[in-house]
Amino acid sequence: MRKCLTTKTIALLFGFCLCCLWIQKGLAQTGEETVDALVEMGFENVGWTEDAEERVYVLQNTAYRLHGIGIGKAVDVIQEIGLPENKSCRIIVLDNNVPQISLCYHPIIGDSVPEAERRDWNVSYDLDGAWKKVRKVKKKNSSLFKVDIVVYPELSMQNLVINKMYTFLFNLDPTIEVSLWKGGKATAQVIIPVYNEYGSAYGQVRQGYIGLSQQVRLPWNTFLTAAVGSFTNNRWGGDLSAIHYFKDERFSVEGRIGYTGASRFHNWRWKVSPLKRLTWTLGGGFYWPQYNTQFKLKVEQYLLGEKGVRFEMTRNFRYTSIGFYGMKVQYAGNNGYNAGFRFQINLPPYKYKRRGYIPRVLPSRSFGMSYNAGNERYYGKSYTPVLGNTIAQENSLNPYFIKSELLNF
Repeated sequence: MRKCLTTKTIALLFGFCLCCLWIQKGLAQTGEETVDALVEMGFENVGWTEDAEERVYVLQNTAYRLHGIGIGKAVDVIQEIGLPENKSCRIIVLDNNVPQISLCYHPIIGDSVPEAERRDWNVSYDLDGAWKKVRKVKKKNSSLFKVDIVVYPELSMQNLVINKMYTFLFNLDPTIEVSLWKGGKATAQVIIPVYNEYGSAYGQVRQGYIGLSQQVRLPWNTFLTAAVGSFTNNRWGGDLSAIHYFKDERFSVEGRIGYTGASRFHNWRWKVSPLKRLTWTLGGGFYWPQYNTQFKLKVEQYLLGEKGVRFEMTRNFRYTSIGFYGMKVQYAGNNGYNAGFRFQINLPPYKYKRRGYIPRVLPSRSFGMSYNAGNERYYGKSYTPVLGNTIAQENSLNPYFIKSELLNF
């Protein structure tokens, strides 16, 4: 009797181990199936891991022009085939391999089959330590060393000629963009004039932005970006910027410092002056989730050494962003006051995929213009150190904006 009981106990233990192995294998198959589905959709840097507390997916949206739509599609796939049982699920969204935001779903314990919906996901800059779990996991469909040839349309107009209301300038700026390493990107741009009423200096093919940029995520929801090279507004040099989001993620502070010189391409020669202009920015922001509106107030030093105060308000919609600004700048006309508006329109196609390492040719994410109501030509000027850093993109991965996109899809 004792021998029989011992044999029975061993058999039960063996069966229990087989059951555990079968469950683990099923969970692994579910995670891998989800990753493969996301890769098939065109997402890059896709991976997953799991422990006793939660399952974590990581992905980068390079398949959809609008991050809100792309992340929503990923959420749908994970809800359909990739949710774990009786534990939370998290999605970490990358940009050039740098973690930006996380989406977390907490099921009701006891539900064997979670019926999650988009509104059940919490979106935040806070990763809650999940990045440490997944950062070294092998990822599929890497974005490294893949090339995009992005064509930026550029339209400018000014009212400086007495006998004509406006003079126009229209350029097409093809740009090679390559992801070199985590957070690192190389960019090389050529400016091709299509229609020019601005004068001979704008009539020749010339270099645009050429340089390297590096983004790093620091602790406590702080993002640091460095850039060196040839920038917009005929500047070259180096630039360093940082933005920090508080625990109440509607509030943020930011700073930026640049050290640049003049840069011009004339008669097929690139001429630069020594680095001698120091510019800086220090300010704070508030995001109004109800209307997806960003407010910023900044103190700045501009390219001619003058200082000023600038207020910005930007309303973000799915396909466009509209902003207004007001300034008070030393030495400028109109007693230093100026104002204007800006807009950016997201350009189609809104879905695209890579074919291996074959370079993609596509238009820029957005196209826009700004209007200078005071017609100030000299004072209060700065530059853009990183291409694509527009009002349409700076909040495209804002947690509140992503949450609204999930709800309104």
